[in-house]
Amino acid sequence: MSFGFLGIQFGFALQGGFMSRIFQTLGAEKDTIPILWIAAPLTGLIVQPIVGYLSDRTWHHKFGRRRPFFLIGAILSTIALFFAPYSSALWVAAGSLWILDASINISMEPFRALVADKLPDSQRSYGFVVQTLIIGIGTWIASNLPWFMTQIGIPNTAAPGVVPDSVKFAFAVGAVVLFSSILYTILTTEEYPPSDLEAFEKEKEASKGFFTGVQEIFKNIAGMPEVMKKLGVVQFFSWFAFFTMWSFATPAITEHVFKATDTSSEAYNNAADSVGNYLGTYGLVSMVFALILAFITSKVKINRKLVHMLSLFTGGFGFIMIFFISEPWMLHICFAMVGVAWASILSMPYAMLSSTVNPNQMGVYMGIFNMFIVIPQIVAAVGGINFMYKLLFGEEVIFTMVLAGSSLILAGFSNLLITDRAATHDG
Repeated sequence: MSFGFLGIQFGFALQGGFMSRIFQTLGAEKDTIPILWIAAPLTGLIVQPIVGYLSDRTWHHKFGRRRPFFLIGAILSTIALFFAPYSSALWVAAGSLWILDASINISMEPFRALVADKLPDSQRSYGFVVQTLIIGIGTWIASNLPWFMTQIGIPNTAAPGVVPDSVKFAFAVGAVVLFSSILYTILTTEEYPPSDLEAFEKEKEASKGFFTGVQEIFKNIAGMPEVMKKLGVVQFFSWFAFFTMWSFATPAITEHVFKATDTSSEAYNNAADSVGNYLGTYGLVSMVFALILAFITSKVKINRKLVHMLSLFTGGFGFIMIFFISEPWMLHICFAMVGVAWASILSMPYAMLSSTVNPNQMGVYMGIFNMFIVIPQIVAAVGGINFMYKLLFGEEVIFTMVLAGSSLILAGFSNLLITDRAATHDG
């Protein structure tokens, strides 16, 4: 039931690892990159609660509750992923990112809800960790695709303003994997019908209409569980950090570590391929760490809060170390530490949340919870990154990685706000 996340993460990894490279190739200045990302989280802020709400109120005897949304998102994501690297102008690339991110999210949030639908509380840490294991595999493979394409002879350089063929081929492979893996989940996974189908149909009938749906979403936002609000603080600092990485890892590392700034040069494109390789390391380590957590959570009960806190601290120090390294290979160590945080971010908050939410509202609350992912990205995109790293650390773009690390450490400390035992411990 989680295999489709392999494809979803192919999309996210290619988007996160290489859209900034595409923006730079098309002439974007470093400080303008975050604003080019803004359409994606803005759309997510609107799309995710709506998709969650609709999936809660969907039931078909053949297609189920969540799977129709998997298919819609997969079709749209595949199209957007294929065409993104063929963008001829910055506004086209930004539009492609907007469509791609929104489409992936149509599939992603119902996937989160599906795990909570099908597993009892005692197995949810395990379920979300297994999902994270698959995400780690996707991140590692997809992040290395442009590098691999270069190794088999596909050019990784092109004329100024043209995205290299290695990136185009990588996105095409990602599109195929995304669609086929989600389709596999759709075809092989059964969903449970609502426990009381008659009551479900009556509730769905009563909530018909656009304005009724909007009112219910806002009512759910206003009445969100206390644990969810506290987790929102943790999520804010966590996703601010990772948005900073996706926006600035390529310009920061190619400039600071490889001393390459000419985006049409072979040196820059080799360095950008290497950045993708290093980003793959965090996916690989998140896979290994998730595998370890999967083994542990299948055998014993864990303290989710403590695991998440220590993991975020590890990732935060990994980001900060990037500023101090003397050799490029050391980036593997830094991103390995980031991978520990990534594995926890993709599992522990959802396990904590799902233990405190009404099962009949799982979809809408998973969608609302994603607001705490997209809001920090919006804050970062509209100037939060540029303002904060220059104010706190200095003008050099490498300080964005120091900012990302500091944000993750704050996210770790924010876990101390969560005191509900139902959330922090396996049931």
